[in-house]
Amino acid sequence: MATAVTRKTLKSINPLVVLRTLSSTQNRHFTAVATAGKPEPECPSAFTFSADQEGQSKKTNDDDSIYVRAPKLSSSSVTMPMAFMTGSIAGKRFYKKVTTREADDGNGWSVMLDYRTLKTPSKRPLKCPTLALAKAIAAEWEYQQIDGIRPFTMPLMKLACTALERVPLTRPKIIEHLMKKFHQDLVFCRAPGDTDLTCGVFERQVEKIDPILNWLESEFGFKPVVYSSFFGGKQEDGLVHAIESLLKKMDDYELAAIDAIASAAHSLTISIGIFLGRLQIEEAIELIRLEEDLQVDRWGLVEGGHDVDIADLRVQISSAAVFLGLARRP
Repeated sequence: MATAVTRKTLKSINPLVVLRTLSSTQNRHFTAVATAGKPEPECPSAFTFSADQEGQSKKTNDDDSIYVRAPKLSSSSVTMPMAFMTGSIAGKRFYKKVTTREADDGNGWSVMLDYRTLKTPSKRPLKCPTLALAKAIAAEWEYQQIDGIRPFTMPLMKLACTALERVPLTRPKIIEHLMKKFHQDLVFCRAPGDTDLTCGVFERQVEKIDPILNWLESEFGFKPVVYSSFFGGKQEDGLVHAIESLLKKMDDYELAAIDAIASAAHSLTISIGIFLGRLQIEEAIELIRLEEDLQVDRWGLVEGGHDVDIADLRVQISSAAVFLGLARRP
């Protein structure tokens, strides 16, 4: 009886309706993910990348699929995916040789993947201000393995895209955000020295951070305000205006690097110290991790926690500092 009912039900189902329903559902599910993967008419031969939920790429001509589409022979550029700003795998390595050359307009340097010019996710030419930066980005592309292009191993490429695409459009907001956080800067926060738990931190801060505060005063002519409140304090208007004026004078590449360092360090002062040559990378990392390193010395290091945090911080600070140095014209 049950078998007969099942057969009768299956015969009554219209297969075309089922297929249309599944197709429309799949279309809606992948719409946001596949936007960057759809071919665009003005650049029909550019490489376009995306990834499905299992991290694998598929090649197809259907609009509702995630794919890596190889370029036509007439292609002269390679457009990078938005995955470069998010960190997911962008697809398999499709090129053999990475080189650099002067930009077509003579203003900057380009990276070449085989015979194609590298472009940003929004299809802007990736033009580096110096040959040194172009060669460093080319080295990141050369490092990529055959099985997949991993943007999270290309911090210089990510910073270059940020400098070319985001900074020009959001420069006032970036500066406003940096100045808003300046009053709660890491180096201005001082641990109380009247308890057994914090006296060690206080002594280390006096030893390591006070020289930076003295340098900040001599550099900009205003003494920083030190506080012990979690809610921060307020710096003098003269110091605030001096720092803001310095940020406004920076070019897009410098501001992108400063913003990246300040975000990782929770300190605009430390990023400016690197920018002006007062701090080296290791000195900056020591200041950033001062309190946490004291806790590690006292209670021990948590494997898979503290060590990962240290490695991640080194990558963020080092890559931004190197980017800053390479982007400066001689």
